[in-house]
Amino acid sequence: MLDKLLYIETFGCQMNVNDSERIVSMLADLGYAPTNEPSAADMILLNTCSVRGGAEEKVYRRLANLRIYKRDGKQQIIAVGGCVAQQEGEELLRKLPYLDLVIGTHNLHLLPDMVRGAERGERRSETTFIDNDQRLDLFPSIKGESRLSRFVTVMQGCDNFCSYCIVPFVRGREISRRSADILHEVRQLAHEGVREVILLGQNVNSYGLKSDNEPTFADLIRQVADVDGIQRIRFTTSHPKDMSDELIACFGDVPKLSGQMHLPAQSGSDSVLKAMGRGYTRDSYLDKVHKLRAIRPDMVFTGDIIVGFPGESPADFEQTLSLMEEVRYIDLFSFVYSPRPGTRAADLADDLPRAEKMARLDRLMDLQRRITREISHTYIGSTMSVLVEGEGKLPGQVSGKGDIGRIVNFSGDSSLIGRFVDVRITKAYPNSLLGEL
Repeated sequence: MLDKLLYIETFGCQMNVNDSERIVSMLADLGYAPTNEPSAADMILLNTCSVRGGAEEKVYRRLANLRIYKRDGKQQIIAVGGCVAQQEGEELLRKLPYLDLVIGTHNLHLLPDMVRGAERGERRSETTFIDNDQRLDLFPSIKGESRLSRFVTVMQGCDNFCSYCIVPFVRGREISRRSADILHEVRQLAHEGVREVILLGQNVNSYGLKSDNEPTFADLIRQVADVDGIQRIRFTTSHPKDMSDELIACFGDVPKLSGQMHLPAQSGSDSVLKAMGRGYTRDSYLDKVHKLRAIRPDMVFTGDIIVGFPGESPADFEQTLSLMEEVRYIDLFSFVYSPRPGTRAADLADDLPRAEKMARLDRLMDLQRRITREISHTYIGSTMSVLVEGEGKLPGQVSGKGDIGRIVNFSGDSSLIGRFVDVRITKAYPNSLLGEL
């Protein structure tokens, strides 16, 4: 019986979104039902991100605000999970006396026992790394209500150690799930009515490379595509240096594979890319883009760009803008560089004034808004296959994602939910499209 309430706030990447789904599933066995109201919750959990300084500071501000719910003697559990928890560990408990639990990125399997202890008044931190196959055997499953589109984790961690990135320090080294376990999960999801799976990992392109007994990521995609009931496949995130010709070929011979790819460049300057330790050049990145579009001319890209990396000159920044013009991302996640503890870049001189960094970010975002607007308007009058996932923004509308990952709203009734339908696009907005059946 679900007689307690759980409130979760999720920060950062899709891996955290997926982990939050696992947390909800695990704690349902302890009687917790999700709520959108923190004031009503018996337990509040922040699933955190530390990939940028601003994201980490936001977590601390939010924790300070949550302190109010502990006043007047209310026995409410407050917990922190995710990358800030992994990075700070027991220090969080020392800094914040009203905090009850700190749960690291490899320790979700311990959460039910930790919550039982917190219900008895115990405070606890668990942030042990498990960088061997044992981590796979402890991988929590998701039970309960299914959806039409679901994440399926295929690997965790990262071995790249880009000079600015904290991910290997808070998510651990790369480890690939067994393909048999992945395919079992996909078949189960298809049986439950899932129609789209999103294969998830910090660097999905390196799936299976450490094992002689597992398929490559390209072969895994083909095996997932063979599962009856699965009608569309996406994946994220791809590291450009590991984008193989075999994987590129999948976009020509796997019809279920979405025509949208997240391919972070981080910079358009070779000197900055070298300082970042990205392992590719501007030309080799663009070569991958051109090969993909040669096979799939309608391919759209999303990406990440860091502005103001130490040593980034005005000419380097102009190279990034020109890369954006050439790739023409439909969406872009852009950030001002912030040093992360323990990374190599944290020792570099970061002497570019904050005002100049923000001015560059503004220019970059203005350019991206123009490109997004221009790309979106090219879809007007075209027909797009849409997986209808739920009600739309307005009465009488339904909504879903097209093959390019864009939200499409159109007039229709709820009987269409769960189906792929053809929609003619009639209008373009900054973050969505409007169409008609």
